[in-house]
Amino acid sequence: MGHPRYSKEEIVQHGEERYEQEIRGKIDEESNKGKVLVIDIETGEYEIDADGLTAARRARAKHPDAALYAKRIGAPAYAKIGGGWGTTKP
Repeated sequence: MGHPRYSKEEIVQHGEERYEQEIRGKIDEESNKGKVLVIDIETGEYEIDADGLTAARRARAKHPDAALYAKRIGAPAYAKIGGGWGTTKP
């Protein structure tokens, strides 16, 4: 189920923009490498945790209807969607 105000593409776009323009310079990427950053794309508030679900729960506690964007610090993507990466069929 998607967000009622934003498409997935809009959430990614706004989340990446907020990260690059407002957040990246505030955090120490080296000491947080591998942790998950969850951004409320409307307010710019964010949470960082080793566990993405924990970060998302803290963000939702502040704004239950927030449009959240998650990214793994120091990685090109938070997660891959789909299966079969590197597998072969018999």
